[in-house]
Amino acid sequence: MTDLPAIIAYQGVPGAYSHLSCRKAHPELEARACSTFAEAMFMVEGGEARLAMIPLENSTAGRVEEIYRLMPKTELHIVGEHFEPVNHCLLAAKGSKVEEISVVASHPQALAQCDGNIRQLNIQPIASLDTAGAAESLSNAPQQGHAAIASSLAAELYDLEILRDNFQDKSGNTTRFLILARDSHIPQLVNDARFMTSIMFTVRNIPAALYKALGGFSTNGVNMLKLESYMASDSMTATSFHLDVEGHPDQKAMKYALQELDFFAKDVRIMGTYPWHPFRTQANQIIE
Repeated sequence: MTDLPAIIAYQGVPGAYSHLSCRKAHPELEARACSTFAEAMFMVEGGEARLAMIPLENSTAGRVEEIYRLMPKTELHIVGEHFEPVNHCLLAAKGSKVEEISVVASHPQALAQCDGNIRQLNIQPIASLDTAGAAESLSNAPQQGHAAIASSLAAELYDLEILRDNFQDKSGNTTRFLILARDSHIPQLVNDARFMTSIMFTVRNIPAALYKALGGFSTNGVNMLKLESYMASDSMTATSFHLDVEGHPDQKAMKYALQELDFFAKDVRIMGTYPWHPFRTQANQIIE
């Protein structure tokens, strides 16, 4: 993988939360903006980038449906995950004051997540295509009383002032990203280390097909953390699933569970095995 360009691709414009995630997870790589998720993923598949940072789900907005449809069309592998807490910032031109702001632009989801604070300040919200794009537009054509909601990185890149940090109404909004590579890089099984394995599969159209396919994980004590379904084709005759489990394919329990999955399901594809992200442990401790 080291012979590939030292680039990590992401969807969005510079200053987007995906860009911020690239900086945090792989500061040694150049972050390259792409107009679509497909473009970012196919840059990796074509050898034009070493990695791609792709959002899979958000704790507030839910899953990114498009990613589940794109993944089967590529040969990419999941080599890691990254959790990025969303910190919305109220940005404006240098020298601006909060009490002067009358209009704020951002992506509709960001506006919704900051609705309480926007209402409290009696500011008119204006929808934009994305958060960083709103910041870029404000920087290119600053107007008195106008602001944007975006990341702290967007403030840095577009020379804007952060009037309010953590502008969202509720804390805890987090996006989970998958880090994709062209080649598989399954880490060596190490005692006392925790691993995640992501699997895609399709079940046969028979009674209790999903129950039987997943039974091996239950009987072998393998913890299932995520199960998402989606239609794999236009015919709507077969349902595909994305499954995240805690474990490594070299562990005995996982081997038995995967054998049962192979028997009762079809088109089974291990998307990747990668280290358990520290955010998962922190989140579990907060819940407990």
